[in-house]
Amino acid sequence: MATTFKTFLNSDVTTTKTLLHEAIPITGAIVSGTYQAGEKANEFNIKNYPHGMFQSVYDYPYLSSSANHIFDISVGYSANSSLSGTINNKSDAHSGVARGTRTQQEKKIAMYNQMAQVLMGHDKDGNIQRFDRDGNLADTTDDKMDEVIFLNFSRLLVKDEIKKGSFQIKFGTEQGLVAADLQKTSGIAHILTIKDTNAQNDFRINSPAGEYGILSASHTAKNGQQSLAHGTSDRAGKVGLIFYQAGVCVLTASIFGGVSNKAVNGATSATKTGGNGILNQALSMSINGVAGVKTGIGKGSINADIDQMMTGSKIQNIANNIRRRLYDVSFNNTTELNSTVYFCRANHNEFNYSANPTYLNESEIRIKDVPSDMPISYVTSVGLYSPDNELMAVAKLSEPLRKDPTNELTLRVRLDY
Repeated sequence: MATTFKTFLNSDVTTTKTLLHEAIPITGAIVSGTYQAGEKANEFNIKNYPHGMFQSVYDYPYLSSSANHIFDISVGYSANSSLSGTINNKSDAHSGVARGTRTQQEKKIAMYNQMAQVLMGHDKDGNIQRFDRDGNLADTTDDKMDEVIFLNFSRLLVKDEIKKGSFQIKFGTEQGLVAADLQKTSGIAHILTIKDTNAQNDFRINSPAGEYGILSASHTAKNGQQSLAHGTSDRAGKVGLIFYQAGVCVLTASIFGGVSNKAVNGATSATKTGGNGILNQALSMSINGVAGVKTGIGKGSINADIDQMMTGSKIQNIANNIRRRLYDVSFNNTTELNSTVYFCRANHNEFNYSANPTYLNESEIRIKDVPSDMPISYVTSVGLYSPDNELMAVAKLSEPLRKDPTNELTLRVRLDY
């Protein structure tokens, strides 16, 4: 126990913050069906829930204790969407919609509202803000994303946040794409690449969930890179949002063909017959999830575009088809390391004696041969004490340091948290 204490001055204490980054690659092989039992397509690393609101993806069969949660995938659309027309009718009898389909529509609207109020917040009238392509919540409704896909990444991967400017996600856009194709290093000629380009210099802060960036897209085809910015509009090529602290990616469903045949830049075009839509090469997606895996998305026994799937298919089946087109995801996570640094200064006339009982022998300093010799001590540890002299932390030195009246020491002690 120490008997001599020294109080820190304000100049002896400082704080620092260090950002540690780790590269996170998520391959399409894991997401799109690595763990399959022959032709039965039992994806043991994919977990579906009775509530049917979202689907979870693991890096290993989820029943294993070694499995790590990667992300959740879901879809939803706003009550303002043209796809929600049937749900706004007073009864199923008037709408002609089956109760099961109507329930799915309710779930998709509920999912959109839940994510929007958490990520976008409410306006001055208490209404839920809708997702916006460029983050300007006060602009026209043409910029609103009313039909969206959600990718909610695990905190295990994201840590404190996703590093700005590092996010990238790719989708295979081949017609008749199968899960096995996504495990190849070559052979996919059409890939949709979505990035948060330059987000470190251009991000938004008007979200209750923290900072977020704008996602833009480009399409790699057999004849080279093709930009999706077909128009002069400022929002050309903008396809979603990435919320860095929340670890949530929000993509407009129009990347799979667009609602009401709208292209990414908002211009009306014959998207489903090869206009300005993003996935011109593969607009059909199989409603039958199993058939979609075995014979290729777009070649199942029942085919539908994204509009029909959003209104007439379960969230689980939509997630299956979107997930099986996922080529890879990559980003850098961020761990924020906060530190308090204490500079422990021992002046020439301080701490020259040891508090160790073995330092003395019959009231004489053991290391002194004659009384006229200078006192000497060897510093082996530093104790940090509370104002009432209660020991709070101990820092050990790698080797003892000699201390006598002819020298001074400054020891740097860092506490990380």
